[in-house]
Amino acid sequence: MKLGIDFGTTRIVVAAADRGNYPVLSFDDAEGQPREWIPALAAVRGAEMRFGWAAAAVAADPSWTLLRSLKRLLESAGPATRVAVGATDYLLLDLLTGLAMAIRSGLRPDVHQVFLGVPANSNSNQRFLTGEAFRRAGFAVLGLLNEPSAAGLEYMHASRRADGAPAASPECESLLIYDLGGGTFDASRVVLRSGEQEVVATESISTLGGDDFDEVIAEMALPNGQLDRLGPGAHFRLLEQCRELKEALTPNSRRLLVETDHGPVTIPVADYYDRCRPLIDETLHAVDDLLLDANGAPPDVLYVTGGASELPLVSRMLRERFGRRVKRSAYTRAATAIGLAIQADGAGGFTLRERFSRYFGVWREADCGTRIIFDPIFAKGTILPRPGEPALVSQRTYSPAHNIGHFRYLEATALVPHGEPAGNLTLWDEILFPFDPALSGVDQLSPAAVCHSSVAQQQEIVEAWSCDENGVVEVSIENRTAGYSRRYRLGRWNHDAAPAKPVRSTRRKVKV
Repeated sequence: MKLGIDFGTTRIVVAAADRGNYPVLSFDDAEGQPREWIPALAAVRGAEMRFGWAAAAVAADPSWTLLRSLKRLLESAGPATRVAVGATDYLLLDLLTGLAMAIRSGLRPDVHQVFLGVPANSNSNQRFLTGEAFRRAGFAVLGLLNEPSAAGLEYMHASRRADGAPAASPECESLLIYDLGGGTFDASRVVLRSGEQEVVATESISTLGGDDFDEVIAEMALPNGQLDRLGPGAHFRLLEQCRELKEALTPNSRRLLVETDHGPVTIPVADYYDRCRPLIDETLHAVDDLLLDANGAPPDVLYVTGGASELPLVSRMLRERFGRRVKRSAYTRAATAIGLAIQADGAGGFTLRERFSRYFGVWREADCGTRIIFDPIFAKGTILPRPGEPALVSQRTYSPAHNIGHFRYLEATALVPHGEPAGNLTLWDEILFPFDPALSGVDQLSPAAVCHSSVAQQQEIVEAWSCDENGVVEVSIENRTAGYSRRYRLGRWNHDAAPAKPVRSTRRKVKV
């Protein structure tokens, strides 16, 4: 069976490819009731771990610690990252694998081929960790796709006529995907032409989503630092209550009633929306950035997806801005999973052209080592190969000045006018490569040993990078003169990193 899996911050949704149909699959909760999602939860107690609905079942037990929004830790994580809970820490990759296995346990015991969704701004390490967790859980990972791009495929599928033919539409249609999920916001500007989707540009906010709207309710219910004094279990249960209250809001709702240890607290919905407006304004600023690239021209359709976009205020503010161009997916929480299933199917008649969502490059020394410059290897917006096509390649050839190459790779969401990286930066472990052949057999090189070398100046060095259809980059460095090379997987592979700690909110506190 081929599946599309939207590995969300708060909910995991799975859709299947079934003879041109893409149904959302159901999973039984702890009480045996079918649900069209699995909570992205882990529960830990010493060496014990539970995931998904099994973790939700022990939420009221104070002996267990609930970990929510693990996906938000991925932006700054690596394969060796550990999550600290009291005196115990857990390998983040093990927690992610546990969640993937919770999905697997609810499916038929087949080898399932899957396409996985990732935020549009995901760095290479996030993509690796997501894919690796599902491979460890026994899935055959066909590839990874940016979540708004998957939603665009769902839009194209939904626009087909009942007989399966494309609906009547302009020869060229511009689409802006507005994807507000539980933990991230992504927006993509897409051009549709005769069943082909080309992603033109993408903007993302990696720390804004439905979690933050839940946090606003909690802060309004327990102001003046009361929220910070809650224990982990009580804080988790309060946020879950706030999420349920938020998801129950309708355009006619007038108040929220929050149950706290100090009694019920009533919050006027109008006041709550006032606190949420600045968050939604941030998403509109990202949309504005996309439209600047199109000379300010509005899209033909602004397509709304993501569970957090169901907040009535979101629709209101979008319609105030874009009017009738706003179209909401009929499957707001499942559009990404359905699009991923369409991509996994490969028989939907749609083609997709993705683009590199970040600048990838390396710091280099210039002017005899007197200054550092950024050398961009792959530019943001570079079109990625389709599945089955050769990887993108880039190469640098030179004669070095030092005995050891000290490489510091990074990814950036933007460049300033002089070419320096800006925006969200992702730094990787440092790579040391022996330019001097006498050091080629040394496994543990040190930056302190870097020095000018006349022998190194006689060597021809070739750096070669490849980027596949998933946006994952690998690098090979070769001393062509002496005939040896090394290949490196980019990421935070340093096992000495301090354990990460689960955070209650990765965003600034909302003042109340």
